Amino acid sequence: QVQLVDSGGGLVQTGGSLRLSCAASGRSFNLYTMAWFRQAPGKEREFVAAHGWSGGSTLYSDSVKGRFTISRDNAKNTVYLQMSSLKPEDTAIYYCAAKYGIQSAARASLYDSWGQGTQVTVSS
Repeated sequence: QVQLVDSGGGLVQTGGSLRLSCAASGRSFNLYTMAWFRQAPGKEREFVAAHGWSGGSTLYSDSVKGRFTISRDNAKNTVYLQMSSLKPEDTAIYYCAAKYGIQSAARASLYDSWGQGTQVTVSS
């Protein structure tokens, strides 16, 4: 496991943009697949995006494809989620997640490291 600290959430208007960051501790960050999930009140946690270890694939949920971009800076042990064209239905707590040695995956149970979550609220 690796310790994760996610940040960057806030209140934005519909159509606005926001960038989330997730800083990871430990070694061999480049060998971890990183992902973002979100959870709205009363809803189950859902997959948003994932980025495999260096040279790996990316994966997006249909609801965010074309609007969100996941990226990583291995030198800084950080993964980002750039969110554009935000909608009220994007409102949720966003969590970053990590798993050593796997490719991009959408199933939450595959990840064993999680950030504390950062709130994103999109006003209508």
